[in-house]
Amino acid sequence: MPALRSRDDLTRYALLPLRVFLGVTFVYAGLDKLTDPAFLSASGQGSLGALMHSAHDTAAIPGLVDLGLKNPVAFGYVLAIGELVVGLGTLLGLFARLAAAGGALISFTLWMTVSWPATPYYYGNDLAYLMAWLPLIIAGAPLLSADAIRPRRRRGRARR
Repeated sequence: MPALRSRDDLTRYALLPLRVFLGVTFVYAGLDKLTDPAFLSASGQGSLGALMHSAHDTAAIPGLVDLGLKNPVAFGYVLAIGELVVGLGTLLGLFARLAAAGGALISFTLWMTVSWPATPYYYGNDLAYLMAWLPLIIAGAPLLSADAIRPRRRRGRARR
């Protein structure tokens, strides 16, 4: 990494801590779900099915919970793999805006279902995650990312 000499240099790197935090958190969350047999169950203590049943009546959009309750195990795998893909895409800066949009969608869904009854609203962490994804949707990953490398490769091939 080049030496940071000016305010512009610092500004260019401002989103890196957010990218690292969200990427690591979502990779961890996905792996945690995939390795927890209790979570990937339709019922029982610690299962996604039990969590969704408990969240149904207090969710802002109970229809989202109903969708997951049709097959809680499959929904659990989709959620866990989605978190893993979003986290890896964010860390690598690979299709970073798309990864951030996926992270925002996951966070929005969790906010509208599981976190919705948190009072006051700022006790629910999913709203904060949703807001944290927005700068990455807007800016992408212009530095230290696969997205930053791809255009240079295309320009190099076009010159040849």
